[in-house]
Amino acid sequence: MCTSIIEILPAEGMAKRGDDWFPLTQAVVAYDHARHAPLGDVITLDFMNARLDPGARAGVEITLESARELRAALDRAIAAAEHEEAEVRGVKLRLVG
Repeated sequence: MCTSIIEILPAEGMAKRGDDWFPLTQAVVAYDHARHAPLGDVITLDFMNARLDPGARAGVEITLESARELRAALDRAIAAAEHEEAEVRGVKLRLVG
């Protein structure tokens, strides 16, 4: 069963394929059948450059539990980075966590 759960957003950064890095233009987050992982349905993360060839993509397939843990780790890292940036600018922020 296809879920049709997909989120596409602009992304700025770099991704690696083989030995080469390429600039990102978008990220895609989806929930669907695994194509490569020996799992059922997975969260798929694709980081890509739509202006380059179809191989300009870095993809990941992870379980829902791994996705939850990744989201939590991202939330912690973002909160810490925002706190660090605020200290550099002399602004006090309260860490949530």
